[in-house]
Amino acid sequence: MATGTLFLIPTTLGASTLAAVVPPEVQQRARTLLHFVAENPKTARAYLKQVGATKPLQELRIATLNENTPVEAIAGLAAPLLAGHDLGVMSEAGCPGIADPGAKLVLYAHRHRIRVVPLVGPSSILLALIASGLNGQSFVFHGYLPVADVEREKALRELENQSRRLTQTQIFIETPYRNQKLVASILAVCARNTLLCVAADLTLPGEDIRTMTVAAWKKQPPQLDRRPAIFLLLAA
Repeated sequence: MATGTLFLIPTTLGASTLAAVVPPEVQQRARTLLHFVAENPKTARAYLKQVGATKPLQELRIATLNENTPVEAIAGLAAPLLAGHDLGVMSEAGCPGIADPGAKLVLYAHRHRIRVVPLVGPSSILLALIASGLNGQSFVFHGYLPVADVEREKALRELENQSRRLTQTQIFIETPYRNQKLVASILAVCARNTLLCVAADLTLPGEDIRTMTVAAWKKQPPQLDRRPAIFLLLAA
């Protein structure tokens, strides 16, 4: 039996208008699938209800793949594909596979010669990069920096040095309720002429994207408490 296709289904980055960020063709694909793997089945069901799933939500099969899912469980999650059914992957991060455990299932699909189809949708990391004005020819996404102050400040110094040495944009994120601590560390550690872009609430009504020097940010620190944000740094 031929295997199914693994579709990587983008979702909204928050309470943004569906039509503004997810193309109609992607919504149509999501409507027609019966098998899904999601980081959070509850929000996946809410999204499928929003796009207008053609089957009742209780008839859809949504398995969980999150940061706690063991590698040994991936084969079970891929079972519909091996049985010839198409399968959709949905993330809490907008696009599956970027800062997202869905990458484990994608890699499994490649290893078993299962077709993988990425669908167009919002990636907060790429949206922030293209709107930052920083180097889009060379960049690195680091995910989360250390939580403890000393380790976080050490990591920031290393990222700034790497950026300066390679003329490379450094991209990182933080849990929204710790954003202000991260901003305080950046402003305390980084050089005054280092460029910092803060991209908050991407695709949402309160979207705010600004690139300024650290010196300028010190005069006007961003207010980011509990707001999803991406941070990009480029040292001179």
